Amino acid sequence: MPPRRLVPAVVLCAVLAATSARAQTQKPAAEAPNAVSPVLILPPTLPPKLVSTYPAQDQTVEPGILILKAAFDQQMSPAAWNYAPAPGAEPLDCVKTPRLLADQKTFVLLCRVLAGRTYGVTFNAQRPGGFANLGENPAQTASLTFKVETADPVTTLRRAMELAGLGADQTPVQEAPRASAPPAGG
Repeated sequence: MPPRRLVPAVVLCAVLAATSARAQTQKPAAEAPNAVSPVLILPPTLPPKLVSTYPAQDQTVEPGILILKAAFDQQMSPAAWNYAPAPGAEPLDCVKTPRLLADQKTFVLLCRVLAGRTYGVTFNAQRPGGFANLGENPAQTASLTFKVETADPVTTLRRAMELAGLGADQTPVQEAPRASAPPAGG
């Protein structure tokens, strides 16, 4: 073979060999040895425990606006909760849905309490659908009772948040995001 035709044939053989080697080292995605499943499986967990509340058990608080605060020992699901009146105590007058704070362990609930009464709440009075951790393990049932003194009422959300030990970013209610942006220039 003349030398001019030999050089393109050698180059062609080298390209074919490299392509073949690359094809043998690449496996289809189905055969990849480290494929990760999109399913999240959490290990079994102990039931969450209520570790602190505001008001505390048997505490006496001011009438008016009250932010009920319940902190658990584990990260909790924001969509799982239930509370009911405690036996032998006045039921709380609260908004329906508690808010889970950024620590993922503390729920806050906006309520109103009247002077001279004893209020009580039971967390997870009904276990199915109640407060639960991220693994859907329900929290232990817990009750809280507290008294309301006869005094000037708390009338601002800011003061109620101070009494509950909450920061400015820990309000018990959040504004819903706007569905659409306002028109420009106007």
